[in-house]
Amino acid sequence: MAIHIKPSHEGLLHKDLGVKKGKKLSLKDEEEEKANGTPAERKRATFAINARSWHHGTPDEEREKRRSKIKTALRG
Repeated sequence: MAIHIKPSHEGLLHKDLGVKKGKKLSLKDEEEEKANGTPAERKRATFAINARSWHHGTPDEEREKRRSKIKTALRG
């Protein structure tokens, strides 16, 4: 299941931090924003920090990764 972000909300954290679109945000920047930003900026930073831990591949890619790990474990 994909996460849906409203087009009007897309890129707001980049804009808040003054980072150009397409460039990655550092974890340090996100954590600073979470600690010192407005409530809306804190919410965006928290979402970004949490999203780092999510698996962003398609379900088929994830399934293939798990299968190859199992095959490797069974062989050796």
